Amino acid sequence: MKSLGKTRRVRSMGRAVSVGLCGAALAATALTAPGLAQEASAAPEGQSRRGGGWDLKDSGTDARFRGLAAVSRSTAWVAGAKGTVLRTSDGGRKWRDVSPPGAEGLEFRDVEAFDGRRAVVLAIGEGEASRVFRTADGGATWTESFRNTDPKAFYDCMTFFDRSHGLAMSDPVDGKYRILSTADGGRSWKVLPSDGMPAAQEGEAGFAASGQCLVSSGPRDVWLATGGAARARVLHSADRGRTWTATDAPIPAGAPARGVFGLAFRDRTHGIAVGGDYTPDQPSPKAAATTGDGGRTWTTAAQPPPAYRSGVAWLPGSHRGALAVGPTGTDVTSDGGRTWRTVDPGSYDTVDCTRDRACWASGEKGRIARWEGN
Repeated sequence: MKSLGKTRRVRSMGRAVSVGLCGAALAATALTAPGLAQEASAAPEGQSRRGGGWDLKDSGTDARFRGLAAVSRSTAWVAGAKGTVLRTSDGGRKWRDVSPPGAEGLEFRDVEAFDGRRAVVLAIGEGEASRVFRTADGGATWTESFRNTDPKAFYDCMTFFDRSHGLAMSDPVDGKYRILSTADGGRSWKVLPSDGMPAAQEGEAGFAASGQCLVSSGPRDVWLATGGAARARVLHSADRGRTWTATDAPIPAGAPARGVFGLAFRDRTHGIAVGGDYTPDQPSPKAAATTGDGGRTWTTAAQPPPAYRSGVAWLPGSHRGALAVGPTGTDVTSDGGRTWRTVDPGSYDTVDCTRDRACWASGEKGRIARWEGN
């Protein structure tokens, strides 16, 4: 399921639907999930609270950033509307516009970065609007490494297993999700055979909401999140996208704006799914679920986030802590996703954390933030 940051007509399995959718350091003490979970009230944005809080950075633009790649405490990339790509190397104090030339008409929804110089961005849309660009010099120059030529394809998300091997996924083409593969860091791509992909449900698609509808963990495991059909599902591949199994997820579906929007796996077995109903003011009573067996089974959160969430990330250094974000706030869990508590009211679309204990978030109106500890 897709849109370009505002309500518009979009394609879903050959039919049009209208949706409004539709990716200083964090101190070690601030990363402890119990400390975050103790935040009982939602303090105003930008104000520090016990356990820390989001510190908004000045991006210098009003573009909506659904694509985010957090490299470290100092380095991060965002990608979003109007073909915009920004990069920081000083913790968000300054952002450099490194957008590919001539990309103003494209909608970037995912960015995967290996460091401060090498990154790959995905533009979404029908037909040739779906493209992949790659840079190896911090965005000074870009190479278009893939342009979709199938009018039935619409690419949503992208993930990398390592610096060489990665995948991108398209909404179903001829009844099956299409998987694009690279083995050279995004320099070239090929469509994988579809014989190992289960059939899609009628109306089923992915959500290009946060760059988290396709995620990986380890050298070969990858998961694909779906919605828009009778049942929300999570598909899993253990061989880099050649064969897949599908499992129903307990997050409500049954409408174009409902389903699983984002996934996060801290290893090949433990994962969190978030989503709900993107439609404003619509309830999302089961907005999160967890798995402990690699996605073979999913369990609804006993106390889920109070509303739709599009992005989720495990807290670095924690086996049970995670953050979830959406238009109405940020939630934290300290028990592996079983219960959630809102800790910030600000609007964000996606979230990403780094090995050196930093978490970043981005979203509408140029919003970019980093979690700051007291």
